[in-house]
Amino acid sequence: MGKEKKPHGYGKNRSFLKFLVFLRGKKDILEGAPQAKGIVLDKRIVEQKQPHSGLIKCVRVRLVKNGKEITAHLPLTGAVKHVAEHDEVTIEGVGGSQGGAIGSMSGVKYKVFKVNDVSLEMIRTGRKQKPTR
Repeated sequence: MGKEKKPHGYGKNRSFLKFLVFLRGKKDILEGAPQAKGIVLDKRIVEQKQPHSGLIKCVRVRLVKNGKEITAHLPLTGAVKHVAEHDEVTIEGVGGSQGGAIGSMSGVKYKVFKVNDVSLEMIRTGRKQKPTR
C-alpha cells in the first residue's frame, strides 16, 4: 500500500500557519468584526504626510468590546461640529490596503459613520437631528 498524503496546510507549515493567525488577531483591533461601537474621548487634529499640508479632523475612541483606544477620522466638511465628547459612535475601517490607512492620513485606519445610532451623513446634511443621551 502507498503512503497517504496529508491535506494541504498541515505538516511542516502548521506552526507557521498558527503564527499567522496569531499575528492577524494581534493586528485587528476590531477582532474580525466589520464595525464596532465606542465612546468618544476627545477630538484631535492630525497633520497629513508629505507632500500634502492639510489638517484631518479625528476623534479618539475607546471601543466598548475590548477597551482599546483608536483614532477615527470624521469624514466630509462640518462633521466635527456634530460629534461631542462622550457620544457613542460606530466606526468601520477606511478600506486601505491590508487594513491600513489611506493616502496621506498616517495612522488613521478607521472612520466614524454613526453618532448615537444615527447616520453622521443625515446629521451633517440636516435631515435628522442628533439624539441627546
